[in-house]
Amino acid sequence: MTQIGAVQSWWLGVTLQLVLAAVLLPGFTAAQTTAEPQKDPGRPEKGTYVVTNSNGTTCLMASMGLQLNVTFSSVSQNKTMQDIINLQPNVTKRSGSCGQDSASLQLSTDAEKTNLTFLFTLNTTSNKYHLSEVTLSAVLPDMKEPFLAHNSTLDYLRGTMGFSYMCREEQTLKVVQNLSINTFQLQVQPFGLSGDQFGTAEECQLDEDDMLIPIIVGAALAGLVLIVLLAYLIGRKRSHAGYQTI
Repeated sequence: MTQIGAVQSWWLGVTLQLVLAAVLLPGFTAAQTTAEPQKDPGRPEKGTYVVTNSNGTTCLMASMGLQLNVTFSSVSQNKTMQDIINLQPNVTKRSGSCGQDSASLQLSTDAEKTNLTFLFTLNTTSNKYHLSEVTLSAVLPDMKEPFLAHNSTLDYLRGTMGFSYMCREEQTLKVVQNLSINTFQLQVQPFGLSGDQFGTAEECQLDEDDMLIPIIVGAALAGLVLIVLLAYLIGRKRSHAGYQTI
């Protein structure tokens, strides 16, 4: 009986350790990968942006919340500062163009004098598209000089012709050293639209991982419960066998 009790206590200890690890793991991961912003304007509002071609047909759709992380030289502070700007859909103008193997979305605001352009490229052989280029120009009141950032060698938001790319989780797109863009509740389709509706969504790895963790934890806990139950039943069987008449 002492040996059986020890086995059950050991399995109980392992179960508690795994439960604690499952609870603490998301927080630990966030602490390792998330940096504290200098100023937090809160979560940006989600907007929907549509680009049409010359005959009025929708050729690009994007639905997302956008947050710009800009590092610049401050006049008042006389040092390098970071500003976080939320794009507000109700004051953001949209434009763009669509071609056979490229499509662009330009978002501009008068208040911050920002012009943000996304360029998507389609590989016509593989029918795969991606965000290949981002350009941002901005003029903030405290900037020593106008801000300009550009990168034409990006490889983000990869999708398939006729399908939309979706990422519900917050995602950071590193453009250049002094500019990164946070996206929230993103869904975009720059090619192969049929009407004014997104095609079937291809979800990002962040969303898949977010769904996978609870499944793994639940399966592990279910397995541990089963093992503890089997150990208990085996222990009872051995206990009854000890009282049999020889």
